[in-house]
Amino acid sequence: MASNPKILGYQPGQSFIHEMSGVSKLIFFILVSVSVMATYDTRLILAVALASMVLFHLSGIKWRQITFVLAFIGIFLVINLVTIYLFSPEYGVGIYESRTLLAQGWGRFTVTAEQLFYLFNVFIKYFCTVPLAILFLMTTHPSQFASSLNQIGLSYKVAYAVSLTLRYVPDLQEEYSMIKKSQEARGLELSQKAKLSQRIKGNLQIILPLIFSSLNRIETISTAMELRRFGQHPKRTWYTQQALSKIDYLAIGLSLLVLIVTLSLFALNEGRFYNPF
Repeated sequence: MASNPKILGYQPGQSFIHEMSGVSKLIFFILVSVSVMATYDTRLILAVALASMVLFHLSGIKWRQITFVLAFIGIFLVINLVTIYLFSPEYGVGIYESRTLLAQGWGRFTVTAEQLFYLFNVFIKYFCTVPLAILFLMTTHPSQFASSLNQIGLSYKVAYAVSLTLRYVPDLQEEYSMIKKSQEARGLELSQKAKLSQRIKGNLQIILPLIFSSLNRIETISTAMELRRFGQHPKRTWYTQQALSKIDYLAIGLSLLVLIVTLSLFALNEGRFYNPF
């Protein structure tokens, strides 16, 4: 059965990213994400953000497949930036130890170059981590992801639980979409034409039964796993586990290089922040 391109989950593809081992993609994602989140060096963040966007383009994933996720993250990003400014409108002034006033606002709400520069760094951090996270999720088969977690030392029971979760999320989205369409076919308006209160009420009528059906499915799966004596042995083999290739070693090497550069910039900048002022 062909996968629905609008469902957020693993999407088969022919790119070199799809063919990479799950363990190399996991290591790359973890090391690069930790490096980017730890530093505020704009030069490094911009370089990683650009590389992330290039990798996303090369993966063949279409933007229409992740519009909902991007909208949700965009809203969260705006709320985050506004909250930072409201609580501390001159936080950047204290970080960079200088004050370049651009506009005098009302009371303590001023506009300084240092604060804008800090908010810009927070903004571009999302372009580093979000594309990588989506890329990893949509190009890595859940079973391969589970084997990767087990390869790096995580218990196979936990890894298998993560695999089941990743498998179930697209199914849940698909089931929700089917129920919604069937309800709309029966005359229940859930589109943007309906009032907000009507849409909330209609979606609750879908979500609540979906939650209870999900709990029943979890019980069925756990019972089936117990009957097959899952967890009896301390170790297990993985059908989807694959050996590392040259491209995998290159990805791991690049992630280590990013980590080393981050640590070097800590020493060069005498801290986490790059100060152009």
